[in-house]
Amino acid sequence: MFVSFLIGGLIFGYAGFSLYKHIKKSKQGQCAACPINENCAGGCHTSTVVKKD
Repeated sequence: MFVSFLIGGLIFGYAGFSLYKHIKKSKQGQCAACPINENCAGGCHTSTVVKKD
């Protein structure tokens, strides 16, 4: 019986942790939460690039 409560607690604890992590990443925005945001060549950059000729 105790093992069942322990396993259930672990499952609900992990589900809560995953939900917390997902909400925290979604608040950062699409590119800030991306694991490859440092090397991304996509259109997520907020800074403007000025080309000098």
